[in-house]
Amino acid sequence: MHLTLRQLQIFDAVVRRRNFTRAADALHLTQPAVSMQMRQLEEQIGVPLFDYVGKQIQPTDAGRELHRHATLIGAKMRDLTSAMEEFRGVHRGELDLIVASTANYFMPKLIAAFCASHAKVQVRLQVSNQTHILESLSASNQDLAIMGQPPEDAELVARGFLDNPLMVIAPPAHPLARRRKIPLTELGCQPFITREPDSGTRHAAERHFSRHGVEFHSVMEMSSSEAIKQAVEAGLGLGVLSLHTLELELATRRLVTLRVESFPIVRQWFVVHRKGKRLSAVAQSFLAFLTKQARPLASPKQSPSHSGLQAFGLQQ
Repeated sequence: MHLTLRQLQIFDAVVRRRNFTRAADALHLTQPAVSMQMRQLEEQIGVPLFDYVGKQIQPTDAGRELHRHATLIGAKMRDLTSAMEEFRGVHRGELDLIVASTANYFMPKLIAAFCASHAKVQVRLQVSNQTHILESLSASNQDLAIMGQPPEDAELVARGFLDNPLMVIAPPAHPLARRRKIPLTELGCQPFITREPDSGTRHAAERHFSRHGVEFHSVMEMSSSEAIKQAVEAGLGLGVLSLHTLELELATRRLVTLRVESFPIVRQWFVVHRKGKRLSAVAQSFLAFLTKQARPLASPKQSPSHSGLQAFGLQQ
């Protein structure tokens, strides 16, 4: 076989997007050019690589095996590029980031500040859930990930760089909103709007309630923080969310944080990469930037209705 790196790059784009046209748009090619490259690739390998289901393209067993190897080759090429950048002392190039959806409330601000002093760096940002982030890190598709606490048994290097306080939220008219001190036990009979079961925020809330012997009563699951905020505002229940997600709603008094004993739950945001991965000069610079600059630039701010945040240097 005489495969080219360009063919593997196009093949990877087609598999990820399940569509020739979307792959062509991502690579700034024409759709016929992508189709031709894939026909030639199949001819060289000698087996079909795709099944066609309606308008979607699914890889065959051979296609999935080829994609696994193509992913590894792509990771090795990125490592090679990083090594050559270090020899040249170049602080330019590309930075591939994948971030948890909640982290995307503050990451654009940090990326903008980083790019202001690294004008020749191009940042590619993907927002996803924790499951996909871990899969992407395992395949070494991204340089760095921004997420909550990663699994301890994962082959990852994680560095905490920013506090992530979780607060109980309610609509302003809720009976508990004016209480100055709410025992956690009183929330055992309250309905909660939560994220999906594998959400880090939900895990943290459930563990916190369990440690204090209080039942956590989830009555409705939502796929995003925005959906939870809207449901809480509508009076469907209470919520537990990162303070990073609440700046607008608290400033406009659409939501309030409750003064619950033992809250906030203090978690950390971590910058993560695969163990053994060679970080490019750009990725190393961004990691150092987060360590030094994230706290003053991205620490959550509170409105006069917030409480319990003195630990973060924020006033009531």
